[in-house]
Amino acid sequence: MAIPNIKKREIPPTHPGEMIREDFMPDFNLNATSLAAAIGVSRQTINELLRERRAITPVMALRLSRLFGNSPEFWLNAQHARDLWDSQQRFGKELSQIRPLSAA
Repeated sequence: MAIPNIKKREIPPTHPGEMIREDFMPDFNLNATSLAAAIGVSRQTINELLRERRAITPVMALRLSRLFGNSPEFWLNAQHARDLWDSQQRFGKELSQIRPLSAA
């Protein structure tokens, strides 16, 4: 039996950059420079991601999944959840003005 998810989320989903910074980097003894070198991107790119000023792209998801041994979908789903929450917060009032259609 499925449990309905009808409750509005109060806090934002965790940004992938926070996941990397708080969960992955300490476990693998990485810093921004070593992470950047390991996946072949600039330190600035990693810094922006860790500071939650950059989103996970499909290519970045592939790089991170290869490095950490998880799936690219893990990273993209985390980013997708954050993007949807941000958009709901930004455009919620405007979206509430849309009236759902019902089938004839």
